Amino acid sequence: MEPPRPRSSPMLVSRTTGIDTPGFDAAFDALSTPRTTWSAPDDAVVLGGGAAATLTATGKRRFSRIRTAAEELFGSGDVHAGTEAARPRLFGGFAFHEGACDGAPWGSFPEARFVLPRVQITFADNGTWLTVNATGPDATVDAVEARLDREIERFSGLTSDARRPPRPGIREQHRTMSREEWRESVDAAVSRIRGGDLRKVVLAQALEAELRADLPRAATLERLAEKYPDCYRYCFEPDDGDAVFFGATPERLVSLRGRTLETDALAGTTGRGETPAEDEWLAAELSTDSKNVHEHELVAETIREQLEPYAASISAGDRRVRRLATVQHLHTPITAELTSDDHVLELVEALHPTPAVGGLPPDRALETIHETEPFDRGWYAAPVGWIDAAGNGAFAVAIRSAVAGPRRTTLFAGVGLVADSDPDREWDEVQLKYRPILDELEADE
Repeated sequence: MEPPRPRSSPMLVSRTTGIDTPGFDAAFDALSTPRTTWSAPDDAVVLGGGAAATLTATGKRRFSRIRTAAEELFGSGDVHAGTEAARPRLFGGFAFHEGACDGAPWGSFPEARFVLPRVQITFADNGTWLTVNATGPDATVDAVEARLDREIERFSGLTSDARRPPRPGIREQHRTMSREEWRESVDAAVSRIRGGDLRKVVLAQALEAELRADLPRAATLERLAEKYPDCYRYCFEPDDGDAVFFGATPERLVSLRGRTLETDALAGTTGRGETPAEDEWLAAELSTDSKNVHEHELVAETIREQLEPYAASISAGDRRVRRLATVQHLHTPITAELTSDDHVLELVEALHPTPAVGGLPPDRALETIHETEPFDRGWYAAPVGWIDAAGNGAFAVAIRSAVAGPRRTTLFAGVGLVADSDPDREWDEVQLKYRPILDELEADE
């Protein structure tokens, strides 16, 4: 007989077992909405389907409210994970700022939303794992184990389709800002920086793409994984599953395990060369370019300052060039040892937004963003990731991203502006940053 439990405290029941590895696409398509995917470099790939629990919040206190709800959810449980990678986790994200989800295309995305998947597939180094979760006063071990048996049978026969669906193709594109409007916005921001009102601000653009066919979600995620294995790949569907927010970002906001925190300063961008020699030349130019180095050092310096109230020690690695498929970035890894057992969401709130996606001073930069950008950022450039029962977690900055319905996708990309920024050069950088998603929308040749 199970011991009684208070109805005011949700009970989490979770069971996991190893299974034969189904194909990613087959598993994704077999899961019910809302579906979630998360993959970090050198870590497990997680697919989630359905919702055993959903946590939402709005307003300035959305970080602390999600934390409180998560702690209550994980407060009591009967969990047999089998392996650490398959442990119960909440997956989700936040809006860039309060009110950022008010307009299209963000209507079905709250300002903060985290889901505990009802069914989870974890592709880990030590095998593939199937997890079933249930919560609430009526959750029972017998019901969860019976559901696990049914899911084992359902997933055991799944195989990948040998023919991956083609890219959908783009019928037409619509920009939220013309090139001339962009020049005026950048010039105005640079004037504020030179006048001392700002030190840096990140301005973004949005690009709407009307598709010729429905977006093949699983195939798109697989292609992003193949092209950007060193990035954080993510996919979040709202409850109705009609939309999806997805991307492949190179920028880690924070990962926390115990008292060890890791984060990145990632700012300063150039393109990739058409030959190895050109690639090396561009990397060398980026490493010595005064505008990019200045922008990068502002980000690294601010991250260290944001961590100081929490850290016993902070160390930074050497600045280097990080190469991706379409761009190269200046990158400095930062590690901190914390003075206490802080929850990952405390650090997420402390670090967001970094100057790499917001600006300095933060309040004035946000005012400039509000005044300038003719669209709502929603979850773009905001924290997305996961939380576990111990308060550990990993969050990335949701850049190189898009929100998509069946036939319309809105892409987002931004650039950091400092005193010597050139509008035309910044415009070209935005177009480079669209490429990770745009390449997966344009029709195969």
